[in-house]
Amino acid sequence: MSSDSSAESAAGSLPVLDAAALARSIEAGEQGRWWLDALGPLQVEGECRLGRLLLTHGAGAGQDSAFLVALRQALAQAGIQTLAIEFAYLRRMRHEGRRRPPPRVERLVDELAGWRDTLTEHLATPPWLGGKSMGGRVASMLAARDGAPGLVLCGYPFHPPRRPATLRLDHWPALACPTLVVQGERDPFGTRQEVADYDLPAVAELQWLADGEHDWRPRRRSGHDQASLIRQAACGIADFMQRHG
Repeated sequence: MSSDSSAESAAGSLPVLDAAALARSIEAGEQGRWWLDALGPLQVEGECRLGRLLLTHGAGAGQDSAFLVALRQALAQAGIQTLAIEFAYLRRMRHEGRRRPPPRVERLVDELAGWRDTLTEHLATPPWLGGKSMGGRVASMLAARDGAPGLVLCGYPFHPPRRPATLRLDHWPALACPTLVVQGERDPFGTRQEVADYDLPAVAELQWLADGEHDWRPRRRSGHDQASLIRQAACGIADFMQRHG
């Protein structure tokens, strides 16, 4: 057992399972949070009626963020099972009680590959890859490198805010799997007007959320609210995964 898993287990907060045992629990329909030995915590939510999604988080907030909690719940209601992970740097950040920047994105790609390989080996239905913001970028880089059943990118960081010329699309021509980008129209990491000028691959489909920003929160005067946009996004994701399943 790794030192991280020993510490978590000693605290009595999470049961520690190996990959085969965890997969049996998932396939049996169990939901909850476990510690996958040598990798870290995994939260399983929803039934795999229409699809299964290995879900990553953004740079500064983990799977307990209000946005990701609401998104996972909406996806579960729409028939999508989420396998939610947290990268090691974020766990260290929690343990130390201070913010820290994520490591180089290539390291996160390798870390996500470890999760994907371990889970895919033992699950009957291989998961799609996806994530919020930075996590979506990591998932897309892994899919471009190794392939994937499909991609779901929520609030993709096409460029840093206020730096529209610094695009994060170098790997996109290598994407060969069905790819759904769910983006708020006002997202400072890539607005609807900006993305319209990008030359995206034919496998990519965009779902725009009216007046939403990076967390899909619209302005009050728009007549929309974040909760309804999250539900709309979840239904769109479920439809896309079912069509390309």
